[in-house]
Amino acid sequence: MEPDEGVVKFRATHATRALDARIHGELAARLGGWRTVLFGLGLIGQDAGRYGGVGYGNVSGRVGPFPGARGARAFLVSGTATGGLPCVDLEDLCLVRRYDIAGNTVLSEGPRVPSSESMTHGAVYDLAPHLRCVLHAHCPAVWRARAALGLPTTPPDVTYGTPQMARAVARLARESRLLERGLFAMAGHEDGVVAFGRSPDLAGAALVTAVARAAALAFETTGRSCG
Repeated sequence: MEPDEGVVKFRATHATRALDARIHGELAARLGGWRTVLFGLGLIGQDAGRYGGVGYGNVSGRVGPFPGARGARAFLVSGTATGGLPCVDLEDLCLVRRYDIAGNTVLSEGPRVPSSESMTHGAVYDLAPHLRCVLHAHCPAVWRARAALGLPTTPPDVTYGTPQMARAVARLARESRLLERGLFAMAGHEDGVVAFGRSPDLAGAALVTAVARAAALAFETTGRSCG
């Protein structure tokens, strides 16, 4: 486990205010639905026996205007310290309006301050304007099988939530079939896996499929798919 798991590593300028449900309610509901599924699977959560008891995993979805310039592709993201909640709604989210990877800064508003992984979410959205959802999960089975599964993977010396991680994601997109796969692992972030796509449903399907593939691989190797 990284000793600073869950720590925000960027400089945040945040305005604490309510988010308008008329504008963001539908997207918040879709993100909340997948967030509930991932929590039930143990891919997002908080456990005293994992990562020092700090919450893990987060979800985000793009908001308009589209396509948006790089660094200004605004998105809703789950707030920091929400990992232990079994369900989230608009009150548990944050609107990231801008993110400057070179300057390591994030401009946001909402009831919660942004997730410590917000810079990485922004880096994914900067890959292509059609990307509309990012799901960051912690899945030991997929993470351990990342090479066997052929997952694009960021270097082991690159930690989460940093400009270095954002740049590593951009390199993966240039050097691998990342945009086709819609999934990558973080070698320097224990159990960290990121899925993304044109919608929450497509991102969620990519992640759950990877979990099933990891289980199938375990069965082929050991004769047991779980446990």
